[in-house]
Amino acid sequence: MKTAIRFISAALFIALSGSALADASVKAGPRKGRVLEVEGHSAEFFVEKDRTVSIAFLDKELKKNEPIEAQVVTATAEAPSGKVKLEFEKKGDLLVSKKPLPEGEHYTVVVQLKPTAEAKPKNFRIKLDLSICKSCSNPEYACTCDE
Repeated sequence: MKTAIRFISAALFIALSGSALADASVKAGPRKGRVLEVEGHSAEFFVEKDRTVSIAFLDKELKKNEPIEAQVVTATAEAPSGKVKLEFEKKGDLLVSKKPLPEGEHYTVVVQLKPTAEAKPKNFRIKLDLSICKSCSNPEYACTCDE
């Protein structure tokens, strides 16, 4: 009887965990960056060729950028060489980091977003992998494949 209860408990845990993970699927934005969602707003995290990070706040269809107004973004690169805080400045309809990401890959970038200055911040942990996925052609940090 105990074995049956354990088996049923394990099956329920796996089923519920699977549905929770399915809701957390990755979305890509118009520039093939990773979409981050907070309080009904969407922002695209994108690593530029010069390794600076740009953040674009997107419309509801995730097609075009909304103007930068009171949005607040901070990020910390947790590189093997040490943590590096990234500050952002407005450039057109983007927020762009003032300095590039540290060298290397396969470390975590923690992005904190606030759609307004008064909003509660939300943190996103992004594994930095700049290689391109062969299936969806997005950078691996924004891969939309189910693999």
